[in-house]
Formats: sequence, C-alpha cells, structure tokens
Amino acid sequence: MGSVNIHPTAIVSEEAILGDGVAVGPYCMVGAGVVLKDNVELVSHVCVAGNTSIGEATKIYPFASIGHSPQDLKYHGEDSWLKIGARCTIRENVTVNPGTQGGGMETKVGDDCLLMANSHVAHDCRLGDHVILANYVGVAGHAIIEDYVTFGGICVVRQHVRVGAHAFVGAQSMVDGDVIPYGMAVGNRARLAGLNLVGLKRRKFDREGIHALRTAYRMIFSTEGTFRERVKDAAELFDANDLVQDVVSFLNKASGRAICMPRNGSSGD
Repeated sequence: MGSVNIHPTAIVSEEAILGDGVAVGPYCMVGAGVVLKDNVELVSHVCVAGNTSIGEATKIYPFASIGHSPQDLKYHGEDSWLKIGARCTIRENVTVNPGTQGGGMETKVGDDCLLMANSHVAHDCRLGDHVILANYVGVAGHAIIEDYVTFGGICVVRQHVRVGAHAFVGAQSMVDGDVIPYGMAVGNRARLAGLNLVGLKRRKFDREGIHALRTAYRMIFSTEGTFRERVKDAAELFDANDLVQDVVSFLNKASGRAICMPRNGSSGD
C-alpha cells in the first residue's frame, strides 16, 4: 500500500483498495468494497461501506457515513454503487447513499464538490462538478444537480428534480420543480427569483451573453402566448447564444415535469 497511513484504532478491510498517500484517521471504518484513491484523507470516525469509490485528494471529516444502505424501502440489498469524485470536501455528519435497482444502481458526486456539515445525498442522485451543499441541505433520491450549483443552508430537493448548471438556491428553500440553468430559486415552495447574476459574473461569463440571457429570461417567463411558444421564440431569437440555448435545452427535456416558475409568471402550457 506504499505510503498509506492507517491509525492503529481504525478498522480497514483487507479487501479495500487504498492508493498512495491515503490517510485513515482514528476510529474510522473502511469496508471490503471500498476504493480510496491517491491522497484521500479520512480525518477520524468516518465510516465508508459498500461499493464506494472516492476520488483523489478528497477529504472526509468526522462522523460522515458514506456508502451505507439507501434510505429507501424499495432497496433489497442489490449490489449498487457510489462514486465520489476528486478533490471533494465532505464535512461532519454528511450522509451519501449508493444507488438502487430502480434508479440505475449508482449515485454519483462529481469533482471539487463541497458537502457541508449534516447534508445528505440520497440514492441514485447525480451531482456534477463544483456543487456546494450548505449545512443541512437534503437532496432526495434520483435528483440531478448539474455543475456549479450552489445551495444555501437548510434546503430540501424533492425526488427526481433537476437543478440546472450555475443555478443558486436560497437558504430554507423547498425545491419541488426543476430549476433552470443560471436561475435563482427561493422559497417554500421555491419560485424563480431571477437569474444567478452574481454567480455568472464570478465565473467570468461575458456581459453580452448575460444581457442576452436576461432578455431571453423575460421572454420565456412572460405571460403572452403559451410557455412552449415562448421557449421556441427565445431559441430562435438567440440561436447563437450558448447560455440561452442551455436554458432552452433544459426546458425542452422537461416535458411533463414541474418547472420552478417566477411567482408572477406562467405556470406552464
């Protein structure tokens, strides 16, 4: 195991696979199906079980429970998977569950994610790269959270909901409809409150592109015509704008799904 450092009080299965530079702190437990890639650190009292793979340089803090059986009554012990990416930070008391037969058998967390204390990622979820879950955020089963999404504290995401790339969800929100890419959702139940302009500027999107996105947003969520007609009009008017096309593509995949809408906007077709 090369330069692996395992504290004497830790229990690590002989069948676990540990890369170079792995550090397993006091009172951790690492099960037989676990893969810890290079430079993973388990600080202390971390339990990792099941078919769980944790990417390079990810750091997990005390009392996190990673890869144990899903909290799903339809789960009957199937041999499912959990994959966590590289350079993630997983803080105290976080729980992340593997997949189930009803959801593709795999839960996935991307690279460079921050899961703050007491957050939860349920079975069959897909988290992209650079996702931030603040304290006490709960993501229910089968949800899809795309790249660079940020959640404020004490949020809940309903099963099967999608949150588009670069979106922001305000603290104490209950999200029960899909949130468009670059959108900002707030409230219980959450409603769109505009675009995540702060995030767009921080990530160096150009001013012209942001301006076009704002115009398209107002067009899509106006009250004239049907919702699908407005989406089509925005797609045609801004056919060369990648930001707008991301939103259009996201909405076109939402047939039959609930969409998070502005409080004074249309609620659908």
